[in-house]
Amino acid sequence: MTPEEIQIEQRQLEMAVEQALESAKRLGAEAAEVSISKQTGLSVNTRNAELENIEFNKDGALGIAVYRDGRKGSASTSDLRPDAIARTVAAALDISRYTTADPHAGLADADQLAWNAPTLELCFPRAMEPADGIELALRCERAALGRDKRIKQSDGASFSANVGIRVYGNSHGFVKGFAGSRYGMSCVLIGEQDGDMQREYGYTSARSFDDLWDPERVADEAVSRTLGRLGGRKIGTTQAPVLFHPDVAAGLFGHLVMGISGGNLYRKSSFLLDACGEQLFPDWLTIHEQPHLNKGLASAPFDNEGVRTCERNIIENGVLQTYLLTSYSARKLGLPVTGHAGGIHNWTVSNSGQSHDELLKQMGTGLLVTEMMGQGVNIVTGDYSRGAAGFWVENGEIAYPVEEITIAGNLKTMFAGIQAIGTDVETRSSLHTGSVLIDKMKIAGQ
Repeated sequence: MTPEEIQIEQRQLEMAVEQALESAKRLGAEAAEVSISKQTGLSVNTRNAELENIEFNKDGALGIAVYRDGRKGSASTSDLRPDAIARTVAAALDISRYTTADPHAGLADADQLAWNAPTLELCFPRAMEPADGIELALRCERAALGRDKRIKQSDGASFSANVGIRVYGNSHGFVKGFAGSRYGMSCVLIGEQDGDMQREYGYTSARSFDDLWDPERVADEAVSRTLGRLGGRKIGTTQAPVLFHPDVAAGLFGHLVMGISGGNLYRKSSFLLDACGEQLFPDWLTIHEQPHLNKGLASAPFDNEGVRTCERNIIENGVLQTYLLTSYSARKLGLPVTGHAGGIHNWTVSNSGQSHDELLKQMGTGLLVTEMMGQGVNIVTGDYSRGAAGFWVENGEIAYPVEEITIAGNLKTMFAGIQAIGTDVETRSSLHTGSVLIDKMKIAGQ
């Protein structure tokens, strides 16, 4: 899509939202909110240097919530014709007759909306033919398969390019939208050595095609990770320092997101109840949120309720500064809304200045974790127990790969026990962090 076509499409979606809001008012809704999204894209998959499939997607969906007498009704449709939208609004109102009244339900307050939303650079459309995506995926696979004889086969490479438009409106008179693009490439390999087979991957993701890694760099990462896993050993049960590679370190802070999310807090199902203002991390650690970062993978001028997003510290000098609240959870808790309906917006975790190699030296002897498995995290208690794989480190040097282990602890203790965070920051997701060194954890082996 060209920039001009995107603008036309966005205006058409805004008109559909306005129509839905008008229908809701005409049919007796006291308040209503409508969200609509449309995505156009291309994805290509290859396997063992041969084309496997090509997919084109062009889809959209409209969702509406109506409020009447404290009751909420919701309905959605992928048919954006006027008559279909009118039927969807009527269905939502009919559903509201059967729901229970909730004094906390309703639109975000008008003064919290992003009436002066910033214009962000998030959309970088590029004309992509299937042949372009096929060539990039094949280049990636060919480069990977030619690197080392221990790489026996590819488990697939892919390339994707997508442009999406999102519009939100409500009966306060707020109707706004924005467009964003996303490009990605990945490669999955299978390696074998002395009968041991391992599977690993490399990938790149960016708002702009020009910011993607080239196929050879993706191949290099996939090969390096796959070869590094070969010859894995089992280790005995022990307690030792653990260094989380940036790829998996982001998951640690993902558990923080869950712990301070309003839904878990008002249900009293979080290990961080009443923790706002509490020292959770070392006093040198700060987590900064930047919703308006141009090209940011999680940037947004407003959240899924139209509430304005703003730059803030989530953690400052180790202290929790805020919860993550939608308008509903804010009302339930009696706190201000924070603009987090739909998730977080570009978190950056501060570092303590060491490189990855320096962190290995600081750890001395312990475990470097490069892969996590399973979902053994209890957000209610903070208890943490997950399968892992990685490398055993002795005297600051990687000694050998390890597998079939479990690491365990409690998230509060783990957060407080962070000794250092590296400068090797992973930037391919919405949460940017370097390697995280924790003073000690239980490691269950053979």
